[in-house]
Amino acid sequence: MIKSLKKYINRHVFAPAVKECDVVAAYDLWAGSYDAQPGNLMLDLDEMLVSYFLLFIDLTGKNVADIGCGTGRHWPKLLQKKPAGLTGFDVSPGMLDKLTTKFPEAEVHTITDNSFAAVNDGVFDVLISTLTVAHIEDIEQALEAWCRILRYRADIVITDFHPDALAFGGKRTFMHENKQVAVRNFVHPVSLIKLILMRNGFVVVSEEEKKVDEAVAHYYAAQNANHVYEKFKGFPVIYGLHFRRG
Repeated sequence: MIKSLKKYINRHVFAPAVKECDVVAAYDLWAGSYDAQPGNLMLDLDEMLVSYFLLFIDLTGKNVADIGCGTGRHWPKLLQKKPAGLTGFDVSPGMLDKLTTKFPEAEVHTITDNSFAAVNDGVFDVLISTLTVAHIEDIEQALEAWCRILRYRADIVITDFHPDALAFGGKRTFMHENKQVAVRNFVHPVSLIKLILMRNGFVVVSEEEKKVDEAVAHYYAAQNANHVYEKFKGFPVIYGLHFRRG
């Protein structure tokens, strides 16, 4: 039963098996079309989660780090909250080029390792990382570094593709020159992320999960895939976490 379920998910819910690309190479390719994805279920659900978490975080006068900032999808609403500074970090120079085209005064940095060695301790008040965690192989090293560059009283917001979906063979894919490209992912249980951050003095303020339900049924209808919706109603697709320290 489990094997047949996994096979069905891989074939009908997620993209067919394709060769995975290194994260940097994949997002450099994706950068040109990343902002033109109407009706993308993951991006729309991520928007909902991030907007919800930001209702409970005062960014006014705060220094904010956006790790995995991409093209700056969330920057308009972050800047509306009047932070003292907003700094973007990403592994993809192509994505950062797109961000700085939209925000010419932006401060951005290319991530070259998990340690963030060039960033001093306690620089930021808030750290946001969306749809990024599963691209990091050594998640413990990365999260430890994130904690180091945050001040004692700090907030972290994390969203990502649900690890249950990834464990069942789900992939993040996009089209480039009429070919499907998959981005390399690693499965990190939500419980592990919580454990690492709690070990560093953070507590969970809020935890959210979005599933295949009535709220997203129209995405499947638009793809003439109502049978897939009915089959997998209740399956988790994205999660979000808000942590606070101090």
